[in-house]
Amino acid sequence: MGEVMQPLDSDLMRSFLAVADAGSVTAAAGRLYRTVVALLDEAAIALREKPLVGPVRVGIPDEYSGTVLPRALAAFDERHEGVQVSVRCDHSAAQMQALEADELDLAVIYDWSYTEGGEVLCIDPTVWVTSIAHAQHLRSPLPVGLYFRSDWCKDFAEASLNRQGFDWRVAWQCDLAAGFRVAVTNGLAIAPLSRSTIPAGCRELTTEDGFPIVDSARVVLRRNPRGTSSAVEGMADMLRAAFAPLRREGVR
Repeated sequence: MGEVMQPLDSDLMRSFLAVADAGSVTAAAGRLYRTVVALLDEAAIALREKPLVGPVRVGIPDEYSGTVLPRALAAFDERHEGVQVSVRCDHSAAQMQALEADELDLAVIYDWSYTEGGEVLCIDPTVWVTSIAHAQHLRSPLPVGLYFRSDWCKDFAEASLNRQGFDWRVAWQCDLAAGFRVAVTNGLAIAPLSRSTIPAGCRELTTEDGFPIVDSARVVLRRNPRGTSSAVEGMADMLRAAFAPLRREGVR
């Protein structure tokens, strides 16, 4: 059995990801409220760590496939060329099934039932979102984007509209949150999106607009119970670091 690498310190991992995301050490230092010298020292320590090797299979929600995770995954892949990263982008229920079937090592999922198990990465409520320019939320009946054949939509999204007494219609249906962002940005519908993923030119519909929060889902890291490796632990560290800004900012 090969030598097991100790997980990177979370501060070091955040520094590494910040440099990758910001494009420069100076910009990253400002973001982390550190001096350039301190950040360089930490980055140097991180880069001296022995690169990881081996396969890692990770599942991520579609909601974060265009926001916090792609650059972090790319930075991890570039740093650890000996790791074969396989990413599965799917809904949470499918990710849990894949974990149970030994098709994934790690999965980032939404847990709106607050069940036991897993490591909470952050709380990122689902909210109704509208285009600032098109203001579709002022129309009647209200044009709404919903997922195909989704129990979550029935139990949470539709229920929140019905409780408020809205006259609404389905104006857009899709299987991915990326489709909702297209619909909202172009003024075709309002849609339920995680608060941290609201697109530019759009805004959250709040209680002042008559819209409640749809849910207060936890973003949870789940593991395959069959075992782990240094590469899997390194990926888990990276996922914690990627969601750390959301946890600190409290996107509640």
